[in-house]
Amino acid sequence: MAKVEKGKAGKTSERKSSKKDAETAPKQLDENSHESSFKPRLRDAYQEKVIPALMKEFGYKNVMQVPKLDRIVLNVGMGEAIQNVKLLESAVTELGTITGQKPVVTRAKKAIAGFKLRQGLPIGAKVTLRSRRMYEFFDRLVTLALPRIRDFRGVSPKAFDGRGNYTLGVKEQLIFPEIKYDEVASIHGMDITIVTTAKTNDEGKALLKHLGMPFRA
Repeated sequence: MAKVEKGKAGKTSERKSSKKDAETAPKQLDENSHESSFKPRLRDAYQEKVIPALMKEFGYKNVMQVPKLDRIVLNVGMGEAIQNVKLLESAVTELGTITGQKPVVTRAKKAIAGFKLRQGLPIGAKVTLRSRRMYEFFDRLVTLALPRIRDFRGVSPKAFDGRGNYTLGVKEQLIFPEIKYDEVASIHGMDITIVTTAKTNDEGKALLKHLGMPFRA
């Protein structure tokens, strides 16, 4: 009899466990489906407007030839972190707030005695954005952040690397509306590298221009 009762208890426990899993599973599924179904407006604009415009401009015969955004890399260098680690911690937090993604701390590759820099010492932070977050960030960059720069007249059209990739230097993180001035530990800049699949600078520039990048005339 004892064995039978134990078996029933085990089945009861299994039923409770299954019921609990059933209750939590739909919620997790809904969250994941919401994440995957969300489409940034800039990605839709790329598919509906930019692709046809670039095909006409460069005479592409196949849609696969049309250049696109591959990834965006944000890099913050904090040499001051050698003397004050809290500055780096603040920069990491701010970069995560701006991008919505956890940054990776970058470390010195070699020691420099003159700067009291030891190999492996944390000196900055980096984030690589792809897919949805990449399009979201680019959209906020060109529509919200860059116009907040004082006396802004457009970005330089000459900062391409010869292979269609573009690097933009930002002097202050305060141009991003997510950053609150009163909570900033120190004002610092960052490099934003936009990597594309373009093969030439002209193709890369045309892609970014159609996506809204405000190049100077």
